[in-house]
Amino acid sequence: MSVNVESPLYKVMKERKSVRVYDPNFKIEKEELEEMLTLATSAPSSSNLQAWNFIVIQDQEVKKELRAIANNQAQVEQSSAVIAVLGNIDAYKNVEKIYTQNVEAGHMDESIKERTVANTYAMYPNAPVEARMNIAAFDAGLVSMQLMLVAKERGYDTIPMGGFDKAKFAERFELPEHLFPIVLIAVGKAAAPAFGTTRLPLEDVAKFI
Repeated sequence: MSVNVESPLYKVMKERKSVRVYDPNFKIEKEELEEMLTLATSAPSSSNLQAWNFIVIQDQEVKKELRAIANNQAQVEQSSAVIAVLGNIDAYKNVEKIYTQNVEAGHMDESIKERTVANTYAMYPNAPVEARMNIAAFDAGLVSMQLMLVAKERGYDTIPMGGFDKAKFAERFELPEHLFPIVLIAVGKAAAPAFGTTRLPLEDVAKFI
């Protein structure tokens, strides 16, 4: 395999690891967290509906509460922030705003916008809730990976966590019915190296036809 190990993208991908031990005294400013989220949301999404929402938890007392909800994982409390990625099953309701922005930015004309909005309202409200949850979960995976790469490029470490009590999370953070928690991402500075990992050979997971 020919890989340009000097490629900035490859370097970030290779160096990103799931870090479980963080420096509890290191803090990332809110403004930088906002920048990272803005960059991460350039990720693709189904019908460009961006079925993701975020809760950024920096308050130490709230993180302590969250640790109990997240199976007592220490990184929840030690990291600089925990970003909860939520799915939005009603994301289609933003279609008018999203595609109006596309017209204003010169990405499409009004006729394409109107057709897209009409098609969206014809399809999404009638789709089963489970289908809309699956769409949101898929989109959450895309934006989450992009967020972790953005963080690593800036010198920060992350770990995605799916192991938490989602019902208790929804109750504690008073989530409305159309939002549901998908993953927690701790972000901060590593205080201990991550474990090394390997991957299955490509021939075990890919088939070329």
